[in-house]
Amino acid sequence: MILTDTGPLVALFNPRDADHQSTRDLLATLKSPLVTTTPVLTEAFHLLDPGSRGAEALREFVVARGVGVWFMDPSSLARALELMQNYADHPMDFADASIVAAAEVFRTMSVFTLDRSDFSSYRVRIGKAQKRFRMLDPART
Repeated sequence: MILTDTGPLVALFNPRDADHQSTRDLLATLKSPLVTTTPVLTEAFHLLDPGSRGAEALREFVVARGVGVWFMDPSSLARALELMQNYADHPMDFADASIVAAAEVFRTMSVFTLDRSDFSSYRVRIGKAQKRFRMLDPART
């Protein structure tokens, strides 16, 4: 499983995005299923403009199960809010916090992101260990 951040979803469905083609190219090589969170989808739809062709294409992608959607339960929501507090010196938005919380639940460190600076500082707590994310960044491939 590869957790998917907002940036690749926006780039994938906005042909004018500078990372559009590299995101499409990287997506074509991925073999593991993509999963995202509802806060990430909210952010992506906001950035794409709800009435745009890109937002329509993202809706179709979700319905066709191009990306799975993980819904946070109360403990995951509490963990995401805790993470936002813990990273107050390097502000973490709710979408990023939801990805870190999902990584902890699913015990994965793979994230499809364009946000290398933030995800290089975040850590996934698996058991007692704090692990770094393994980033799939279309701009770096």
